[in-house]
Amino acid sequence: MATDVTTHPDLWVERTGTRRYRGYSSNGATVEIGSAGTEGTFTPGELLKIALAACTGMSTDVPLARRLGDDFDSTIRVSGDADRDNERYPLLEEVLEVDFSELDEAAAQRLLTVAARAIDTVCTVGRTLKSGTQVELTIDTGVSTHSA
Repeated sequence: MATDVTTHPDLWVERTGTRRYRGYSSNGATVEIGSAGTEGTFTPGELLKIALAACTGMSTDVPLARRLGDDFDSTIRVSGDADRDNERYPLLEEVLEVDFSELDEAAAQRLLTVAARAIDTVCTVGRTLKSGTQVELTIDTGVSTHSA
């Protein structure tokens, strides 16, 4: 399997208030993050869902545009309730809304197959969620710890 050698922007969050953070990218993008119900913010779980929906959309963009034209409309909706006892999302449900009404039944079925294959093959977020991933955390306290 090929290794991705693309340079990715640095990503980080900084605290801006009680349970409020701002996410940054070295490419200049920002996003406001906060608790559920905090106006003008996304929760971390909402960002996870948006990342999944965006990845699905981007994975299908080229094959759908090739058949439907560059100006096709699509919306990807994603939902799923958190299991608060285990602090995880046991199920995320996506719906890709796209108009195939100009296609005959056989062409629509072929395009559905191609779109599903594209998602299964190149949607990094979906593939990661389905397979799980290892997360390593280091806590940098800024305090030097030396053994005696």
